[in-house]
Amino acid sequence: MAHFYLAEGGGADWTVGAWVSLVGAEAKHAVTVSRVRVGETLELGDGAGTLARGIVTRADAAELVLQVESVERVPPRSPRIQLAQALAKGDRDELAVQAATELGVDGVLPWSAARSISRWQGHKVAKGRERWAAIVREAAKQSIRPWLPTVGELMTTRQLAELAGSTRMLLLEPTATSAISDLRLADADGAGRNAEADPDRDIVLVVGPEGGIAPEELETLTRAGATAVRLGPEVLRTSTAGPAAIAVLNVALARW
Repeated sequence: MAHFYLAEGGGADWTVGAWVSLVGAEAKHAVTVSRVRVGETLELGDGAGTLARGIVTRADAAELVLQVESVERVPPRSPRIQLAQALAKGDRDELAVQAATELGVDGVLPWSAARSISRWQGHKVAKGRERWAAIVREAAKQSIRPWLPTVGELMTTRQLAELAGSTRMLLLEPTATSAISDLRLADADGAGRNAEADPDRDIVLVVGPEGGIAPEELETLTRAGATAVRLGPEVLRTSTAGPAAIAVLNVALARW
C-alpha cells in the first residue's frame, strides 16, 4: 500500500463496489508524480474518518478512479489533542505542525505570542492558515490519518485564556514543577476516566516561541485554569516541544 490520497468533499459513494474519484491537483500528483497506473491498489480517505481500499480503474491527469474493495470507518478520538503553536521564525512552527500531525494531533491553533518574532498581519493571516492547512494535509496523507486535523483561527493570548475554561490546557514550560509524565489522563483500560481528568474535555498543548512563554502570559493562562508542565531536564526547541509532548500523551491516553 504505497500511496494514500485524500478525496475530500461530499457526494462520494464510499461503499464496497462503488467508484470513488480523485480530481484536480490530487489526481495530477498521483498520475504524473507518483506514477500510479491502472490495476494498482490504493487507499483513499475523506478526511472525516472513512478509509477505502481498492483497484485503480482509470488513471490520467484529469481524474483517477478507484473501485472500492473494502471500507473502514474510524470514529473520532476522545479526548482530542490540540496544539496551540506559537508563531516562530523560519520554518520552526511549520516543522512543529508537520510532526504533530504525523504523531496524531487532532487540531492546531496558530498563536500570536508576545515573544513571537514572526507575525501574521493583514493578508498574511489567511495566507499563513492556508500554508499550515497544506502542511497538515500532506502530513496526514504521509501518516495515513483517517481524520484530517483542523487548523483554527489565529489566536491571541486572551482567546487562549478563554479556551482554558472549557479544555484541559497544558503549558509546556521548562521551569514548571510538575512533569507532563506525572499527569494521570487515562485509567488502566485507556477509557480516560479518573478523578483528575474529564474525558470529555479536549487537551490543549500550548507551546511558546523561541523565547518561551512570557511571564505575563503564563500568569494570564494559569489564572484562567491552565497547568504548567515540563517535559524533562532538556530545553527543547519550539519545533520539537509540541511533538514530544504529543508522544507522551499518546502513551498516557493509551493511543499507542
